Amino acid sequence: MPALFADWVAWLPRLLDGLWMSARVTGLSLFIGISVGLVLALTSSSRIRTLRWITILLVEVGRGMPALVMLQLVYFGLPTAGLTFETFTAVVIALSLTTAAYTSEIIRAGLRAVPEGELEAADALGVTRRDVVRFIQIPQGLRIALPTLLGFSILIFQISALAFSLGLPELLSQAYSIGASTFRYLDVLTLAGLLYLAVTIPAGLLVTQLEKRLSRHLTA
Repeated sequence: MPALFADWVAWLPRLLDGLWMSARVTGLSLFIGISVGLVLALTSSSRIRTLRWITILLVEVGRGMPALVMLQLVYFGLPTAGLTFETFTAVVIALSLTTAAYTSEIIRAGLRAVPEGELEAADALGVTRRDVVRFIQIPQGLRIALPTLLGFSILIFQISALAFSLGLPELLSQAYSIGASTFRYLDVLTLAGLLYLAVTIPAGLLVTQLEKRLSRHLTA
């Protein structure tokens, strides 16, 4: 056992580099994806039928396509159409598209959960529809959707491990590289799993606490 811990200490710097790469991919994908998801959530309720149906189609395609297929499509498929991306960029684009599709539904549910009375009051006061969306519906809808969005963020962090299939040096890829050179896959993958858990367990507890606080506020 002491020898195992010594090896873990030796492997840890490379795995932490991989963890940082995973965090960067996750953070950028969430920032871009949730921003696009908000736009899709708004356009999915548009009064323009064509725009609404295009949005629904994009969301259903994004939700129906596995994240691994999306990664392969962006990295290997788009170059045939003349669009070539570096590995990091391709991973961020693919995960952003997946994030946008799923979070659009989460945000749309949050927007619909805004109390109807507040929207009617704003309308009675003569507030324009654009200002109602900007200053009432979006802030409150995002607040309602926040716990679910954070829970989904944990899932995207886990899904980022699929980037090893493209050779991106994230956490799982670094673990496989060490395993290939030492033939001790169990030991190094166990350490990689512990690093994933060191992120996801505290994040999950944070989401649970946030849900409890928001539920008290909404039911008060």
